[in-house]
Amino acid sequence: MEEKLLQLGQALSGELLLDNLHKSIYATDASVYREIPMAVCYPKDEADLKLLINFAQENTVGLIPRTAGTSLAGQCVGSGIVVDVSRYFSKIIRIDPEKRIAIVQPGIIRDDLNRELLQFGLFFGPNTSTSNRCMIGGMVGNNSSGSTSIKYGTTRDKVLGLKTLLSDGSEAEFSSISKTGFQDKLLKTTLEGKIYNKLHNLLSPKEVQQEIESNFPIASIHRRNTGYAVDSLISTEVFTNTEKPFNLCELLAGSEGTLAFTTEITLQLDKLPPKYTAMVAAHFTSIENCMLAVVPSMESDLYTCEMMDKIILDCTKQSLKYIENRFFIEDDPAAILMLELRSETKENLIQQVEKLLERLKNTNLTYALPVLWDEQIDQALELRKAGLGLLGNIVGDKKAVACIEDTAVAIPDLADYISEFSQIMKNYGQDAVYYAHAGAGELHLRPILNLKKEADVKLFRQITTDVAELVKKYRGSMSGEHGDGRLRAEFIEYMIGSKNYELLKEVKYIFDPNNIFNPGKIVDAPAMDTSLRYVPEREEPQPETLMDFSDSQGILRLAEKCNGSGDCRKSVESGGTMCPSYRATKHEKDTTRARANALREFLTNSDKPNKFDHDELKEVFDLCISCKGCKSECPSNVDVAALKAEFLYQNQKANGKSLRSSAFANNGKMNKIASNIPGIANFMFTNSFTSAIAKKIMGVAPERSLPKLSKVSLKSYYQKNKLHLQVENPIKKVFFFNDEFTNFLDAQIGIDALELLSKLNYQVEIIDHPESGRSHISKGFLEEAKVLADKNIELFKDIVSEESPLLGVEPSAILSFRDEYLRLANNASEAKQLAKNCLIIEEFLKKEIALGNIKPESFTSEERTVKIHAHCHQKALSNSATTFDVLNLPENYKVTIISSGCCGMAGSFGYEKEHYEISMNIGEQSLFPAVRKSSLNTIIAANGTSCRHQIHDGTKREAKHPVSILLEALI
Repeated sequence: MEEKLLQLGQALSGELLLDNLHKSIYATDASVYREIPMAVCYPKDEADLKLLINFAQENTVGLIPRTAGTSLAGQCVGSGIVVDVSRYFSKIIRIDPEKRIAIVQPGIIRDDLNRELLQFGLFFGPNTSTSNRCMIGGMVGNNSSGSTSIKYGTTRDKVLGLKTLLSDGSEAEFSSISKTGFQDKLLKTTLEGKIYNKLHNLLSPKEVQQEIESNFPIASIHRRNTGYAVDSLISTEVFTNTEKPFNLCELLAGSEGTLAFTTEITLQLDKLPPKYTAMVAAHFTSIENCMLAVVPSMESDLYTCEMMDKIILDCTKQSLKYIENRFFIEDDPAAILMLELRSETKENLIQQVEKLLERLKNTNLTYALPVLWDEQIDQALELRKAGLGLLGNIVGDKKAVACIEDTAVAIPDLADYISEFSQIMKNYGQDAVYYAHAGAGELHLRPILNLKKEADVKLFRQITTDVAELVKKYRGSMSGEHGDGRLRAEFIEYMIGSKNYELLKEVKYIFDPNNIFNPGKIVDAPAMDTSLRYVPEREEPQPETLMDFSDSQGILRLAEKCNGSGDCRKSVESGGTMCPSYRATKHEKDTTRARANALREFLTNSDKPNKFDHDELKEVFDLCISCKGCKSECPSNVDVAALKAEFLYQNQKANGKSLRSSAFANNGKMNKIASNIPGIANFMFTNSFTSAIAKKIMGVAPERSLPKLSKVSLKSYYQKNKLHLQVENPIKKVFFFNDEFTNFLDAQIGIDALELLSKLNYQVEIIDHPESGRSHISKGFLEEAKVLADKNIELFKDIVSEESPLLGVEPSAILSFRDEYLRLANNASEAKQLAKNCLIIEEFLKKEIALGNIKPESFTSEERTVKIHAHCHQKALSNSATTFDVLNLPENYKVTIISSGCCGMAGSFGYEKEHYEISMNIGEQSLFPAVRKSSLNTIIAANGTSCRHQIHDGTKREAKHPVSILLEALI
């Protein structure tokens, strides 16, 4: 088979990957399943897809279609060829504003499509929690709906047409057709014609239709993805006296890629929602009260009716990214209903809000009813949308497991259903998680289980079985929007009856007689408790690490926190930083998810003494630039920068350290030596001949400019100017961290900081201390970094306090105290205590401004425009708003933050020859264009040394540190 696959790969225009790395990272999606595929393919065009289909037919191989890979029911997991269309099938083909339609390829991201539609006043309504990375093809496959379905319906409601490839490789387009058009289809002799004929024969008998109507979920439940939507087909004019046209897209939507391979999708669009919006966040002391409030709430014209329970809310307390979104939460609610209203006028909206508040107050079910407006609503909805990923934050092996999370019932039945559901959970000693789409009769209900234990795997099945019986009692849908996949498929026969299940198998056979399209999903699925991600009762490796990962119960469990939700795949236009290298390459292997999954895979299954000694791990971590975006933006807080540092350290124990890595790790020592002869050193760095030799020896990109040494180190300057910096009656005393970059390369910035602080009446002191260890950490030289961390902690622990904090101008250096030092230190408690008072200088200045110690009157009244690019570590571990607030201190400074993600330099990464192109690509994503568009009079602010260097190399503009800007503005 391998030889045949190699031949197939040569015939394709796209890529066919057979290596262990790609097979391992595509072995999972966002579900609990794991199955190693035989290959991974990135098809480039329809010709490639036809070759794949022919190959699959000839060799009885399954094709597993995949877009973002966020499936919760195992739809993207299988032993065949994973066909990832997210790279090349990602175009918007045509938009027709008058007809309100869009024709797109399956790999277009939902939010990216909507950004393009804004100019026409249109949007695609279905809105999943994964909307910034989920793709339309996946939404069609799952019939996704999301938080807006009570107003805009499901994806099935919006699919007008599908261009597909059938199982024989032939092309077929499906769209609405009349009864006459249907008769014309019956005359075709192609596979398409056979499909229409056989479906007609299959669904025409009245007894078949009666069986469907009697046993499928109640039609009023609009979130119903149980099996194939034959119930939608029999309600058309072909089978009834209605005028509803026949459209096979209704069947294909929700079919999970098991019937045909979609290449183009025609969507019905909606006008943008009304301009004015408000949200009532109703607080409840019990789940029961919350559920009872849904029906009266839905009497209002709601746009969303979403729920969060205490478990989800508690998860947000620990999330660096989402803790600020909790501003509206009062006390400690058991549940919150998020009820959104909209109107074209403010007056009407206020009236709607008042009526809803009155209705809720009359129920006596809620204890608090805060009303949110404008951007506050986005913050609250982000909190709810983060729910899936935040569940991965549960420390240890117990997780909120997707198995019964997709049940939907009629809204009048919801309160009774949840009451009975809760009793089932109590019988199992479970505190389940409740969240999501209350207004649609669907809550994402999850038991907390440890699927590494056989007893909990049994519970996994038992709970799912009991809930299936309960859902059937209410004639609900076991699969509301997440699909059947391989998780719930074995329950379909029980839910709809044997006759209907045989009907579904016939439908599958009609389209795909040789079972090549996503086999094992919906029909003929394996048991739900097979091919799990973890082998129950398997002895798990406990790799020893230098860094302390006890906060996750070890490095393996930190990697396992990744649940596959794929937040790291969001596009540049969605904002944020994570994940810069994926944004540049669009390769799954360059995502945070892939790195965590690969590390989990090899640590768990490697038979090597050093489980980190794998070339596959080296490859998957190669483009990680340690931006730390994942530490805050990943809802599960999977800190891949820490994982990479530990991996490099462990891998180097087996394979040694390269000359270049050693040089970059020890650049502080090298700069210290060179600083004795800065003029000669700078000549060597800038002279084209000598710099070229140095770059070649060190593996540095020839296009890069090398940083020049300062004429005088900051340490020397401070020693000579201590008296000059003395303040008679200081507001307070602060310590300044003279990091290795500022000391030797950016001494003027350090001087500016000292001058600024002293002129603002602060006594600044620099004590003799070691470098931060930032370069050592980034290159995996953790033993050296640990020594530096412990020395710095010992030096500063007894002198640094809230009254006398330690300040730094280089975010990557000073923030090491708040991040890596906590993992490296011998004395964790001392490290944590010190970390509280180690601040980026802007953080300190902002605090002092708030205290009234620094006033606008001290600064110029001149008008200036400033654009800020914030350091990635600041974004992840602090807040770029601090720099924004501080630079707004001069009253006529107009300051904006560039929505720039990562600059792409990332310490030594952008210097390295093989990474230069990626580095510049990252810079071009948003930072470079924003800088170039700025007038020459605009001040570009960047507090990171790497950022300033990258801006210079990419745009030839000089960026200034915020302290330098403030010093210049000081009167």
